[in-house]
Amino acid sequence: MSIKLIKVIQDNMLTSRLTGKWVWCSSRSPPHTLSSRQCQTVSESPSSGSTGREAEEGNGAPPTQDEIRPFGEIPGPRSLPIIGTLYHYLPVIGQYTFSRLHHTGLLKLKQFGPIVRERLVGDVTLLLLFDPRDIETMYSTEGRYPMRRSHTALEKYRLDRPHMYNTGGLLPTNGQKWWDIRRRAQKVLSRVQSVLTRLPHINKVTRDFNDLIDSVRCPQTGLISNFLDLERRLFLELTMVATVDVRLGCINRSSLNIVNKDAEDLLHAAHASNSCIIHTDNGLQLWRIALKYVEAKEEELRKRVDRRERGVDEDNDRPLSVLEYFILESGLDKKDILGVVCDTLLAGIDTGAFTMSYVLHNLATNPDKQELLAAEARTLLARSGGEVTSRVLSEARYLKAVLKETYRLRPVSIVVVTQNQVSCRLPEYFPDPDKFLPERWLKKENINPFLVLPFGHGPRACIGRRTAEQNLYTAVLQLVGRYNIGWLGRELDCYSNLINEPDASLEFTFLPRAAAGGVQYS
Repeated sequence: MSIKLIKVIQDNMLTSRLTGKWVWCSSRSPPHTLSSRQCQTVSESPSSGSTGREAEEGNGAPPTQDEIRPFGEIPGPRSLPIIGTLYHYLPVIGQYTFSRLHHTGLLKLKQFGPIVRERLVGDVTLLLLFDPRDIETMYSTEGRYPMRRSHTALEKYRLDRPHMYNTGGLLPTNGQKWWDIRRRAQKVLSRVQSVLTRLPHINKVTRDFNDLIDSVRCPQTGLISNFLDLERRLFLELTMVATVDVRLGCINRSSLNIVNKDAEDLLHAAHASNSCIIHTDNGLQLWRIALKYVEAKEEELRKRVDRRERGVDEDNDRPLSVLEYFILESGLDKKDILGVVCDTLLAGIDTGAFTMSYVLHNLATNPDKQELLAAEARTLLARSGGEVTSRVLSEARYLKAVLKETYRLRPVSIVVVTQNQVSCRLPEYFPDPDKFLPERWLKKENINPFLVLPFGHGPRACIGRRTAEQNLYTAVLQLVGRYNIGWLGRELDCYSNLINEPDASLEFTFLPRAAAGGVQYS
């Protein structure tokens, strides 16, 4: 049965991403076959009127009233009173699992087709979208203030502490309050120049990380077991440098043996809240550490302004850090700045570490692709004296293709409504979908842009995208340029937590590379 969405009334929030009441229409075509859609997707919104897309099949005409069915008739797993569909997720008797939502999503696609309705429990109703055209329609109709239902425990934690926070922050807040924070914060976090000023510091951190690898790897085999712990330390250091201009020193060899309380507390707070957000009501103490750095930076800025007024500021030409931009130019007060800094730490550590885990795994298990990237790294870094510069990043085509292909195969974020993780493994959209082929992003292939959305889309897209990409690109380029990376672990999949997490210990080997030449692309 082919299905399409039509937005007919701007009213209540039905799912975490969709506002309004939705209906669906069906046409006579083979069941559960994505390529046999007979209906176009159309939407209607108060601001734009009716819009439509010509159907790939059929005459593209809007559906008749007889074709339109109520929202409640969208197919999906059977829901019971009170417990909803939770019984489907029980061990032994259940057919689904919360720990592998990408496997669960694929099963639902096969059972019910490319649009699935699921009343999970209580008033929580999910609408699962697998077709990129429907995903595009969803984003095109979400309006100026897209609703988001997530991090509700984090929101409660912050709203219960009005002496520390004005709102729940960027992640759980909705409506005008969310936009008031977002529009001010993105002036800083989305500004190209403020992100690029951190690049020399990011280079220094990644070089220190490479030195740490050299000191802890097995001299004979190059093996480092449980590499994820080191990756978390790297991205904590990168996030702190990029955001608050502070080196914690948690990727020095000595830091592995000496307790660095700030580093350990930040790692624990960020990981605990991302892994088990429901427990953060009583346990999250991230603000205590972040506040110390915000207040220290305020005091430093006060002294710097005073020195400048007296004409004795030796750092007058030093570029402002991201936190300094926040304090001086964003228009946010200290409580809102604290919330944004905490959100950045929550978003930057595990997402960066998990993404790099999958990037390195893909390269280690596809050595021919790794060699192409290593050659590109050597060529570009040789021209820049070993530094990752803005020009290096702009010319690193294969690096970006490697990241894009990793996002396709192992997206870090779980978007429950848009089932990108399932759709990106379907042959309808990607030839050889299970193969790691960065080259598909270098060719002029017709890939729907709504299939791979690692940073989201629209007004609620990741506000820290520029910083996150700069950190990842720099770390991967420096690492692959210096080491030949191997894999000794078992087959790697992911657990579905708040962020997709590697489900096995990361057993990488790192062997120093010899100098070599560059690479050419056709």
